[in-house]
Amino acid sequence: MTLPTNPEPAVPEPVMPGPVTPEPLMPAAPLTHLLRSAALAALLFTAVCGLAYPLLTTLAGNALFPAQATGSLLSRDGQVIGSALIGQDFTAPGYLRGRPSQTNRTDGSGPQPYNAENSGASNWGPTNARLRDAAQDRAGSFRAANGLGASAPVPVDMVTASGSGLDPDVSVAAALAQAGRIARERAVAPAQVQAVIRANVTPRSLGVLGEERVNVLRVNLALDDLTAGRR
Repeated sequence: MTLPTNPEPAVPEPVMPGPVTPEPLMPAAPLTHLLRSAALAALLFTAVCGLAYPLLTTLAGNALFPAQATGSLLSRDGQVIGSALIGQDFTAPGYLRGRPSQTNRTDGSGPQPYNAENSGASNWGPTNARLRDAAQDRAGSFRAANGLGASAPVPVDMVTASGSGLDPDVSVAAALAQAGRIARERAVAPAQVQAVIRANVTPRSLGVLGEERVNVLRVNLALDDLTAGRR
């Protein structure tokens, strides 16, 4: 008996691909066209980012925040006497004094507190003996100037300088600790000086950020208004 056999499947002959016709290349843009496009883009972005946007934000800032946009300047009798953002070195006993300042003269020849042209700090670390000694000296000077006892606590901002050396504010505790000295020098009741200080307390930002503070320049202007004659 003969068994049926399965014939082998026919293998198709391979088809050789024909020649590939390359797509025609796009002609390169002339150099003058590329330069013109680049120049137009540069002019456009310069006009938008360098002119229109700064002008718009400046106009909006002056319209919405006119005092802040011009530097938070404070005036007396039509004359600018300072900025609420930059502290000043008040040393007269009848004025509220700010934080210690470690700024130097612009030429580097020596210390000049609250020099806005040379903002900076001592950069002394917490283990530096000079920082400890300076804090002790400042604490002693603060107690002596304000008639406090040898062991009376001193607010920390009155013994440490700020990072910029231009801090315009002090803590409420630091301001109230100076009320007695200011009252004696101005011949007014301490309660009057305390009222001026409390009337110029700036609350925490958004109610949670930072601490309550007192702007030194604003308080001193208010103290001048409190007493007869301006110094």
